[in-house]
This record gives sequence, structure tokens and C-alpha cells, in this order.
Amino acid sequence: MKTINVGIIGAGRIGKVHAETLAFRLPRANPAVITDMNQQAAREVAACCGIPRVAASAEEIFADPNIDAVLVCSSTNTHCEMIIDAAAKGKHIFCEKPLDHTLARIDQALAAVNRAGVKLQVGFNRRFDANFARVRQAVASGEIGTPHLMHIVSRDPAPPPISYVKVSGGIFLDMTIHDFDMARFLIGDEVEEICTSAAVRVDPEIGKAGDVDTAVIVLRFRNGVIGTIDNSRKAVYGYDQRAEVFGSGGAIATSNVHPNWAVVSTGENVRRDLPLNFFMDRYTESFAAEMRAFVDAVAEGRPVPVNGHDGRVPVVMALAARKSYDEGRPVKLSEIG
Repeated sequence: MKTINVGIIGAGRIGKVHAETLAFRLPRANPAVITDMNQQAAREVAACCGIPRVAASAEEIFADPNIDAVLVCSSTNTHCEMIIDAAAKGKHIFCEKPLDHTLARIDQALAAVNRAGVKLQVGFNRRFDANFARVRQAVASGEIGTPHLMHIVSRDPAPPPISYVKVSGGIFLDMTIHDFDMARFLIGDEVEEICTSAAVRVDPEIGKAGDVDTAVIVLRFRNGVIGTIDNSRKAVYGYDQRAEVFGSGGAIATSNVHPNWAVVSTGENVRRDLPLNFFMDRYTESFAAEMRAFVDAVAEGRPVPVNGHDGRVPVVMALAARKSYDEGRPVKLSEIG
């Protein structure tokens, strides 16, 4: 079994998740080195995961001939620069979403990947969740007939800090981008037009930062399916992640994941515990599955399951969603590029 030597760029929340997966769950992966602007954070993750080396910079990792692949888990504004530099050194790349906030930079990065002939996988982990994968299976196999309607509910338990909102690119590039990818994945076709209705209903400071926190987005697919995405930055009951596809022969839907399946019944009510509270708990297995898919693709010379094109299209959708909100009209994706 070929072992893949991996360098990790970024020791924050998601970097630590991926480091732990590589170290403890993927025998054919060797997390060989990690770096972060916060060297103490990198040292802590290295100690936790048995990573033998902390590099002073990403450039040090790229220059190491023993490194086969890199994970880009740094801030969004660094993603394309990291991709371009890693590709130039012949490293295969896993990059967190979004690739960037601008299409010009994304196109530069994708061109660098193509020139170098390396693999690029984008971190849309929800595709690897067993619940959503089952919905896709039902659509792809014709189990529910021809799909007519799709609905995605995606609501966070609490909004991020305003300091993050200001640099996030906005709700559509930061939060809804997962749902844009999921819409394409579930239906297996491209969206032609987007219409957005949005508002500030959670925190006025989000509005002052130029963003919204509540949105409903209508998608029109090429194949005629009509989809809706329902977003909120704050669901007081926890992390709300559901999807439904309705078709000519039936429907399939997913519900929230709970810490247990116990139901308490009393004389006053019937209840259960709240859903898992955030993505770290809800999507633990999908993070591991996406990383396994990347390592296997590198080790076996196979295509990655979520490529650069899959990373670019949701950014186009996010820009179209914002343009629709700003201009109060439906926007065709062809207007964006």
C-alpha cells in the first residue's frame, strides 16, 4: 500500500480536524509536516497528532521533495496563492472552500493546476455525508422518478463574529456556498437562474457590515427542476441541516442528526434531545470520508470526486445570488461568467 506524505497548511479548527483524520484514521496517509502563521497553534496540533515537523512557512513545505500532497486550510484570501505555488512544485492539493471570492483568481489557480497536471480536490464535505449521498442515489437511480422540486434547509446555531463577517465574502460565499454545491450534487445538473430574497433578521450588526443573515434562494435548473435554499445564521435549537427532493414517482428527505434516538414521553409532551449543535459534530464522518477519497485518488492515480470546476461553479452561484439580492431580480448564471 503506497503511503502519501502530506503537508498541512493551517492549524485552525478545520486544519486540526483534517490532521486528526490523517493521523488516526487513514493508514495510507502520513501527516509529515504542518505550518501556520500562529506557530504555537501548529506546534499544538503537531503534538496532538504526532506530526514530526512544524515548518516555518508554506513555501518550506512546497519545496520539500518528499511531500506528495498538501492540504490548504488557511484563510480564503490565501487559497489561490497556495494552490498556484503548490502546483508549481508538483504537489497534489486539497483546498477548503471557497477557492476565492473572485473568479479571476480562481481561474488563475485552475490554470496553474492544469499546467502542472496535479490533482485538486475542493472541500465540499457534505457530498460525503451518508444522508445526502442517499438522496443523490435516489435521484440518480430514478427511485423517485423524475425530480420536480428540491428544498435545502441550512441554518447555523449562531452567527459568526462580526469581525469574521466583514472578511467572509458574505453569507452566500461563506455559508450558502455549501448549499449551492449540494444542489448541483443532489440534482446532478447545472443551475441556470437564481432569484434571492434576503434580509437582516438575526443581528443588525451583520447588516451594518454589508451582509444579510436570512435568505431564501430559488434555483432554476437546466433540466426544469425548481429548487429552494433556506438559510439563517441563527437557529436557537441547533444546527439545522435537511434536504428533500420531490419527484414524479415519490420523494426522499433527510432529517437532522441527533446525539441519540431516544424519545421522552410524559403526560405533558413527547420530546427528544436537540440536534447536534454544529458542523464539527454533525459532519465528523463526512470530513473523514472526503479526506480518504483525496488520499486514495492521489495514491491510486484516480480522479478526485470534487474537482476545481466543482469549486468554481458555487462561487458563480454565490455571486449571482448576491447580484439578485442587490438588484431585486432573477439573475442568470451566464451574466456572471
